[in-house]
Parts: sequence; C-alpha cells; structure tokens
Amino acid sequence: MKTKVTAAVIALMLAPTAIWAMCSAEEHAASCKDGYVWDGAKSECVAKPTT
Repeated sequence: MKTKVTAAVIALMLAPTAIWAMCSAEEHAASCKDGYVWDGAKSECVAKPTT
C-alpha cells in the first residue's frame, strides 16, 4: 500500500513538468511571425522553406 501511494505522489508531482514540456514547442511555434516556422533542433524560428 505504501509503495502505491508513493508512486501516485511521484506521478502527480511530475505531471505538470511533462505537460509543460509538451506545450512548450507548440507555444514557440505559435509565436513565430508569418513566413517563419519553429525549428526544434535550433530552438528558434526559421524562414519557412519554399518549394
């Protein structure tokens, strides 16, 4: 029982960190100006490639 409670507490403590990490890239992508896209490898907005 004690192990289950401990595991639940740890999972609840880590949940906000995981959610923040998933939303982070989306927030950056939304902040790029028109004609630019988010490059996760460079962690910055780069000019959108043209085809």
